[in-house]
Amino acid sequence: MGLSAPVMSTLKTPEAIRGTQDIFGADAEAFAHVAETFERIRKLYRFRRIEMPVFEKTAVFSRSLGETTDVVSKEMYSFDDRGRESLTLRPEFTAGIARAFLTNGWQQHAPVRLATHGPLFRYERPQKGRYRQFHQLDAEIIGAAEPQADVELLVMADQLLKELGVADDVTLQLNTLGDASSRDAWRTVLVEYFMAHRDSLSEDSQERLERNPLRILDSKDPRDKELTRDAPQIDDYLSGEAQDFFGKVTQGLDAASVEYVRTPTLVRGLDYYRHTAFEFVPEPDSPAAKKMGSQSTLLGGGRYDGLIETLGGSPTPAVGWAAGIERLAMLVGDQAADPVDAAIVPIGDEAMTRAQSIAAELRRAHYTVEVFASGKLKKRMSRANEAGALAALIIGEDEIASGTVQFKDLLSGEQQALKPDEVLEPLMELTTARAMKDLESEVADLARLIDEDS
Repeated sequence: MGLSAPVMSTLKTPEAIRGTQDIFGADAEAFAHVAETFERIRKLYRFRRIEMPVFEKTAVFSRSLGETTDVVSKEMYSFDDRGRESLTLRPEFTAGIARAFLTNGWQQHAPVRLATHGPLFRYERPQKGRYRQFHQLDAEIIGAAEPQADVELLVMADQLLKELGVADDVTLQLNTLGDASSRDAWRTVLVEYFMAHRDSLSEDSQERLERNPLRILDSKDPRDKELTRDAPQIDDYLSGEAQDFFGKVTQGLDAASVEYVRTPTLVRGLDYYRHTAFEFVPEPDSPAAKKMGSQSTLLGGGRYDGLIETLGGSPTPAVGWAAGIERLAMLVGDQAADPVDAAIVPIGDEAMTRAQSIAAELRRAHYTVEVFASGKLKKRMSRANEAGALAALIIGEDEIASGTVQFKDLLSGEQQALKPDEVLEPLMELTTARAMKDLESEVADLARLIDEDS
């Protein structure tokens, strides 16, 4: 009887939703490297990790972001649940964190340093570095009115980019929006100025003039750029208090050796933003800018002292920033998976059982282990080397009979027969030697950075 042909499925595989992505291999390792680096640094700065719901009541975002903003009017994924209540997949972190601060009574802990990361959702036109489901890092300080909080967040952001190795082609753009009175006075004269030139503005900026005039200043349209060169400057309307606040921010950055460029056109459109506004952007025509395509901001944030009030809270100072994980992952480049400590190579079913036992013991002792169970022996050993394994534990018929394993040092090539409970000591020696070598390399890199700074 001949073999029957395999039955082919007539079902069509559903495609991924437009604007989403499946991340695997080197891309996934780069993504994880960004998140892990952020987690390590937020602990250095004593930021508490929080987890947030992925959806909120729509009012959380419509009230905090403003009904007329593009995010609320065009980009939010909103839906009615079975109770006919409008819910929205979070388009950003800050509003949800502000809601949590109020509803969970976190005011008793103020000032609080909070950090999180995860997926966000916006219905935008997908393009390089921009997705409909995307991921961000987020750091906030709520309840601190002092400029020291702004400085701390900026220094933290600068350290993150440096430790990710992406800071060389990136500039910190910094501006002040002043306090409430300064901002209001500046906004009034800006509207008067742009109204006098309304017909020369782009169509988008004519619309912004009615609902969000400050955003005209960061327009990329050549018609608007021509007008913004002569627009009133915030510095002419800063109160003494606002000047003092910004001066302390820049002094703090100078003291921490964080370089920045004053950028008067850097603004935030919503009225609850105050004082410091900042963005880390790639230098034009730099390798980082080319990798990011049309996306010009790597990390951005500012002070939003008026936000908590929009959600029903009492006046509460706050400052924070967010950074796109996908964009950072594009810049950090390929990241190899962590190397394996021990590769176990069993030959035969009985050897496989022994391999499973040894692998479990080694993993309980916190060694990374991979079992290479299929293919020819030479190919399996090659895969073990590619995985960065320090040692291979080979188990064949002779080893089953003698109750041993062949322990092969993949660096020196030396091989010896050991009892399973004798494997830990030589494996510990190999991993310790690798750790010392890595530490020496890190110290050398640190010394080089210190020399460059000096």
